[in-house]
Amino acid sequence: MRRLPTQAAANYLGMSRQFLVNLLEKGEIPFRKVGTHRRVAFRDLLAYEKKRDKKRRESMDRLTTDVMKAGLYFPNPEMTEEL
Repeated sequence: MRRLPTQAAANYLGMSRQFLVNLLEKGEIPFRKVGTHRRVAFRDLLAYEKKRDKKRRESMDRLTTDVMKAGLYFPNPEMTEEL
């Protein structure tokens, strides 16, 4: 099993190392300590990424639904000229 140092894991996820460390310490992503260094399994990064992306998609779907219900979404750009 491949384990990455925190900086490499953070780079993969597109976040700062400190933000990743905070996630690790909160238990959001499993990790192991090797001496004083944290190591993260690549499969755990993939699982976190999948979960994060699913939450983002669900949030965007809810937002789109709310905007459409409020009448503020116009799939056809010409419709905005009526306002």
